[in-house]
Amino acid sequence: MKEAYNVNAINAAIPAGWAFRKGIEISEKITKGASPKWQGFEYQNEGVLFVTSENVRDGELDISQPKYLPLSFNNKMKNSILQQGDILINIVGASIGRSCIYDRIISANINQAVCLVRTHENISKEYISFYLQHPLTIQKLFDTQSDSARPNLTLEDIRDFKFLIPPLPEQKAIAAVLSLMDSAIQKTNQLIAQKELRKKALMQQLLTGKKRLKGFGGEWESKKLGFFFTERCETGFFDLPLLSIGATGIYPQTDSIKKDSSNEDKSKYRRICKGDIGYNTMRMWQGRSALSNFEGIISPAYTVVTVKDGASAKFFSYLFKFPSLINAFYRNSQGLVDDTLNCKFKDFEIVTVYVPLNRKEQDSIAKVLEIAEYEIQLLKAKSAKLKEQKKGMMQVLLTAKKRLKGFKP
Repeated sequence: MKEAYNVNAINAAIPAGWAFRKGIEISEKITKGASPKWQGFEYQNEGVLFVTSENVRDGELDISQPKYLPLSFNNKMKNSILQQGDILINIVGASIGRSCIYDRIISANINQAVCLVRTHENISKEYISFYLQHPLTIQKLFDTQSDSARPNLTLEDIRDFKFLIPPLPEQKAIAAVLSLMDSAIQKTNQLIAQKELRKKALMQQLLTGKKRLKGFGGEWESKKLGFFFTERCETGFFDLPLLSIGATGIYPQTDSIKKDSSNEDKSKYRRICKGDIGYNTMRMWQGRSALSNFEGIISPAYTVVTVKDGASAKFFSYLFKFPSLINAFYRNSQGLVDDTLNCKFKDFEIVTVYVPLNRKEQDSIAKVLEIAEYEIQLLKAKSAKLKEQKKGMMQVLLTAKKRLKGFKP
């Protein structure tokens, strides 16, 4: 078996009172569950909550889509019945090393891909939970796993894994500080969810004309998209930068974290200008479109459309994300199955939309939605920053590189 941990992995001297201790030394129980199929059971709508590796997230238990087994399952699998405060670790598959605390009081059990660790009373389960979230710990778990075709950790791997443990008061203090960071992240993410619901409601009201902005009246009209757009079919612009279209919009390929997989021959790559909308010809029915803030070239797999005078590109960029219009693109796409559907410009331009013809009203609606989107992006940036701060605190506190006030020698 590979060595799970060693002092040299920590770039700091271990202070007095701290020590590496094996999983078996800090726990009263380390075990895993079993597949219900092996035990002759099927999922049902109530009974014993069944926790699988899908439910174990990074420091969080996700049972938004719960699975249940008959109460008799616990009679067969008594050893793996969960107690509140048990630590869960994924030990099989792509999510290996992911962990969280079981924080519920309802009856529950686990499958064979999840290991439960029940710590002794003189060990802070919260400290161990944060320790398991540390990137260095996760990497060491990967290095520890048994050799097999499928990534997996054995119970023996967990029992032999070495944790760096301070005295109990310091364990609790470190866990309390990191818990405050978790609380700040959670509150920020809750705000993001609220803002996203608000934006969704605004789109539902403003993009359908159910709610009108102050100062605007008159009837909306039904028009085909060809009334507002023309196709830009310009190629051979070899001096323009290569752009990518992703979930965050249109951006230079040089800013992408993904490897450049574009063709060396760019002769068929299409020019897109600032204010144009580019959409994936085969994925428009999934909402794959974006407004460009750049001039450049994009893959010929995309269609480029440009607004005519009197129309707001920003307004239509939001409208193209609206579910009913996405469904209209799906109905108008050509192909036998979803994987071969194409929404070329000839299919795009005949789609009918119900919109205000007043450019000022289009711009005003777009501005409201843009502000709502900006608020969400600010909160997401804040959440990302808090996560980085937590990661940095874990790096120094869980390795004793820095000590909390009151615990320094």
